[in-house]
Amino acid sequence: MRGLLALLLIASPVAAQEHEPLRPATADEQQAHAAATIADYRFDDLLWENDRIAHRIYGRALEKAEPPSSSGIDAWGKRVRWPFMDRQLRTGDQHEDHSEGIDFYNVGTGRGTGGLGVWYDNKLWTSRNYVRPKIMNAGPDVADFTVDYEPWPVDTVRTVRETRRFTLPAGTNFTRLTSTLASDCDDELIVGIGISKRPINGGQLGEVKKDGAAARLTWWGPSDANKGRMAAAVIVDPAAFAGFAEDADNYLILVRVRPGKPFVYYSGAAWNRGGDFATSDAWQAYVDAQQPDFEPPSGTRSEP
Repeated sequence: MRGLLALLLIASPVAAQEHEPLRPATADEQQAHAAATIADYRFDDLLWENDRIAHRIYGRALEKAEPPSSSGIDAWGKRVRWPFMDRQLRTGDQHEDHSEGIDFYNVGTGRGTGGLGVWYDNKLWTSRNYVRPKIMNAGPDVADFTVDYEPWPVDTVRTVRETRRFTLPAGTNFTRLTSTLASDCDDELIVGIGISKRPINGGQLGEVKKDGAAARLTWWGPSDANKGRMAAAVIVDPAAFAGFAEDADNYLILVRVRPGKPFVYYSGAAWNRGGDFATSDAWQAYVDAQQPDFEPPSGTRSEP
């Protein structure tokens, strides 16, 4: 009887859904204001966060494990001022709120919060997931790393590849991204940087504001009754701004790019239960107040 009971417990759905509890942050961990790490236990998810917001991008291993995977940027809501993503991801239950934050933003096949592609013939041509990560600074005051995106086709007219640097210091909801796109063709590129349209329950679209003069795209997401709202924004250099567009998955802000020449843009996100932005007006005011620097960091090499 005991053997039968043990077998039933092993096969039971309840037992299969058990998760590890969230380990509390240590006193030392609570002193950190930023972190970056590769979750090699979870298909090489690359996690980065600061005291305001948390993000991840996906490794190539996830393409087979959970298709369709995406080279978009994920965002997690957080309510604590110290790193929590790695500890929560290790529970296997990152989609529930364990008091420090939650992952309920669904990137799907879209660009998430600030992923990019090449806009050509009214279509966004995107890469596969990241490769060759290099973490330059894993905290405690800034998360700073680079990844590559291997060559992908733009229709039949060209191929492109990308190296992208992500920099998130403490005290801001905006990651600074420096992208260098190389191509087998020297012609100018139109790059589309996106915000996913339906990241919550596949339903409502949320509120979108487009500011062409300041080259900013702002989104206040739809409400999940149990988990709240996510928000996002993308800011590009007004000198390179090329308009707005949409496809089935994304709202897009367009920018003109020369192959081999680094360009800078900013991607931000927030959670309305994180303590900083409870309303769309508060989020929009924060986006409007940004004074970004679009000069590529010193030492950034142009592609030959």
